[in-house]
Amino acid sequence: MSKKRIVLGIESSCDETSVSIVREKSSSDQEILSNIVNSQTKLHEKSGGVIPEIAARSHSTVIDRLIKQALTKAKIKLNQVDAVAATAVFNPEKEK
Repeated sequence: MSKKRIVLGIESSCDETSVSIVREKSSSDQEILSNIVNSQTKLHEKSGGVIPEIAARSHSTVIDRLIKQALTKAKIKLNQVDAVAATAVFNPEKEK
């Protein structure tokens, strides 16, 4: 029997920071072991929209805590993670 891969997923592209731990069940099925979300809604309410600099700062202040919470909830250690997937925002205007 082959090892069931475990992936740590990180999403931090806008006004939420999310961390999930997903384990492969089969080649076509996965199991979500944990999903932790930190919303910035209250932080951006005053301005009426997301301010990128404030959002980025907020992501960086909570990401470590969210990863620890996700690992704890999933009942795994970081060294058991086989891969990390993260948000990548593509801006075609910067490529010109």
